[in-house]
Amino acid sequence: MEYILFVNACIRENSRTKRLADYALNQMQGVITELNLSEEEVLPLTKETLAKREELLEQKQYDDPMFRYARQFAQADTIVIAAPYWDLSFPAILKTYLENVTITGITFQYTEQGFPQGLCRAKKLIYITSAGGPILSTEISYGYIQKLCSLFYEIPDTRLIKAEGLDLVGADISAILQNTQKEIDRLVH
Repeated sequence: MEYILFVNACIRENSRTKRLADYALNQMQGVITELNLSEEEVLPLTKETLAKREELLEQKQYDDPMFRYARQFAQADTIVIAAPYWDLSFPAILKTYLENVTITGITFQYTEQGFPQGLCRAKKLIYITSAGGPILSTEISYGYIQKLCSLFYEIPDTRLIKAEGLDLVGADISAILQNTQKEIDRLVH
């Protein structure tokens, strides 16, 4: 049975991004674990936590609770990330989560030549986002995720699903979401 990790970075109640993610997850077969980042204690690295992390990694203590997000991420067969498009990017909590996931010895390692080599089991990552206006660039949002997947995690198949222009005057929100659901039907399988 496929293990699907759903990383929910949707902060708002009644999030349109979350609605699209739920639609996508309903099309998928497997055991789904949702990680709702707004309900987790996902903390940015500080001087103290960075020192602790380095000490644990030096001792190869990968089973420490500090690395639970990285272990969970590395063990997933498919990863679905839902994050609204905010200020050309995504909510800061997702960046913080990724700092807690990108762990040498769990999600990637360095080769003898000094290049990152992925240790993640996932073969596919689906990134779902929505925006009130046009998505002017995916470079800082999805592009960042895509680069992590290709350069560090070695997740070969990354897919972007986006709904945009939802808050523009005269926008047919229902039609935009329905068209995005058709895109989900095409891309999720």
